[in-house]
Amino acid sequence: MVSLEEAVVARYETGGNRFEILIDPESAKNYKDGDEIDWEDAIAAEGIWTDSAKGDRAPENLVSDAFSSTNLIEIYKKILTEGTIQLTSQQRNEMVSQKKKQIIAHVVANAMNPQTGGPHPPQRIENAIEETRFSIDPIEAVEKQVEKLIKSIKPLIPISFEKIKVAVKIQAIYVGKCYGQISTLANIQSEEYQKDGSWIGMLEMSAASFAKLEDVLGSLTKGTAETKML
Repeated sequence: MVSLEEAVVARYETGGNRFEILIDPESAKNYKDGDEIDWEDAIAAEGIWTDSAKGDRAPENLVSDAFSSTNLIEIYKKILTEGTIQLTSQQRNEMVSQKKKQIIAHVVANAMNPQTGGPHPPQRIENAIEETRFSIDPIEAVEKQVEKLIKSIKPLIPISFEKIKVAVKIQAIYVGKCYGQISTLANIQSEEYQKDGSWIGMLEMSAASFAKLEDVLGSLTKGTAETKML
């Protein structure tokens, strides 16, 4: 369980009432990103509060009426999903910095420069973020912010998200080395092993990552891997 000193307040207001929980900031961020979290470890003090700073707990009947439930986990989820999270300046700055890196990494891995067919360098994306003064939310999911960011920076740099389908064939002796690398670069939609042990996979991936896939497989298989865009 996270300590009270490290916890932040998540606040939800409805019907003129305020409801708060004390939660680990990293867990709150992870949940907002769509990840499963361990609620027992994430919550600093079990229960719902009307004013956690004063130690005022919310009456059970008030909680039940506001959330139509007495299930604490479901109430925690609603407060995090629909409420706001109160961060200290230091917590906010650290989380914004981390989220910015995640957003840039996501764009580099999934977007492409349609003029070159390759990815944009991370520094170019970072420069565009700064030039447009794009506001990064330390809690909102990366994917949602990327959608907003692309609209913001499109007037500055040519950028698009294009998915392609690729067929790959790997000789049996190299499958073990290559499988994990393929999984990180693409979504394996179907796969099968041939009688000789070779592996054939049908992939969906970012067009910007295709060149990297070819480089990685070429290196791992000594140039024997076969790839074909469909």
